[in-house]
Amino acid sequence: MKTLFNQLPGIDALLRDARFAALHQRYGTQQLTRQLRQLQADARAHIIQHQQLPDWHDDWATEAAARLTNQLKSALLPVVNLTGTVLHTNLGRARMSEAAVQAVNSVMRQPVTLEYSLDNAERGHRDQALATLLCELTGAEDACIVNNNAAAVLLMLAALAPGKGVVVSRGELVEIGGAFRIPDVMRQAGCQLVEVGTTNRTHLKDYRQAIDDNTALLMKVHTSNYQIEGFTHAVDEAELATLAQQQQLPLVVDLGSGSLIDLTQYGLPAEPMPQRLIADGVSLVSFSGDKLLGGPQAGIVVGKRELIAKLQQHPLKRALRADKMTLAALEATLQLYRHPEQLAAALPTLRLLTRSQADIAAQAHRVLPALQQRFAAQWQLTVESCWSQIGSGSLPVDRLPSAAIVFTPRDESASLSALCATLRERDLPIIGRLQNGKLWLDLRCLDEDAQLLAGESV
Repeated sequence: MKTLFNQLPGIDALLRDARFAALHQRYGTQQLTRQLRQLQADARAHIIQHQQLPDWHDDWATEAAARLTNQLKSALLPVVNLTGTVLHTNLGRARMSEAAVQAVNSVMRQPVTLEYSLDNAERGHRDQALATLLCELTGAEDACIVNNNAAAVLLMLAALAPGKGVVVSRGELVEIGGAFRIPDVMRQAGCQLVEVGTTNRTHLKDYRQAIDDNTALLMKVHTSNYQIEGFTHAVDEAELATLAQQQQLPLVVDLGSGSLIDLTQYGLPAEPMPQRLIADGVSLVSFSGDKLLGGPQAGIVVGKRELIAKLQQHPLKRALRADKMTLAALEATLQLYRHPEQLAAALPTLRLLTRSQADIAAQAHRVLPALQQRFAAQWQLTVESCWSQIGSGSLPVDRLPSAAIVFTPRDESASLSALCATLRERDLPIIGRLQNGKLWLDLRCLDEDAQLLAGESV
């Protein structure tokens, strides 16, 4: 073993080797030196474990180059989402429109009027431009932007109800992904949770009886990631808004997703709209920017001017505020809603949600022969009808008719885990879903055939 250790080259000798000249130039001497030291440590460990030199011992330069190249790869790699979930949280939720992409590029390249007024050369407010646009779209008096909807809920509670009671139906004490629970958020905001009604039935009288001198506000939470069916009752926002006004209390509604358009006009299930709640008298409405809105991750609050002012003045607002890239992408996305006739074509989320099953099935039949040439030895490939879902807690029960290419193993030698690994190892990884002992590639989110066929025989 000592003889093997003696065959390992020294760092200084490697750094002087002409074969490393290009690596010096591209990565710098410090980074290259760190990598060579790691290679030495790995070689020693390999010798101890296997009593032989590693396979790359005769070509340290190639191994160093491969490892350095791998280190430069982004942690956020593009993938093809064939899971059947359009707004997939683990895959980044909504895809940006070209307008949003261009807007982000612009604000990254040069100084912008983020908090500067060209009218009077004084400091402005970073939410102002978007607030004006959101008021136009929703009918609200003012708006506030933070980094996600969970932050919006936290800010509303902390600013409006510290040390006070917040009345919420038991059927709306939701938990969403990442262990975001309404009771926990209440505690973090310093509020006192006042539960009313039961899990399945809450009436207006339950809210009325719970109101006392310690009550700061009434709250409704849209149950975006589950649905209770059967013997149920919930108080609608308009009815609750009337009670809140009678009691001189704010009514706050957390929509979770929220949609600025009537989705039923596109054949999609209905989703609550902020502008309708504002018209019903709700004081504040919060919703996400990166779900049904189709924009970047953001939390949006619209509603009464005096309440928005309290949010803007609260110390948490600075900690939760959105940066210039988020604001630029969100503004560009909201601008698209001014032209609803072209929205389905311009907004990727809406375009993907409204794809017809016939269109998706036709695409599946186009790409099927090329995939069969590659995988037919171990897998039977078929085009089958399936159901897509919107995702990220949006309309959890409703499904969208779609079509998938289904891989069914021909025998026990066909490994689903190995197949999935092969698809993930592509230059443009493919992510599908496993169901009933088969791999399903739902093509709803496949923009171009080439994304799936790259590297296949066509």
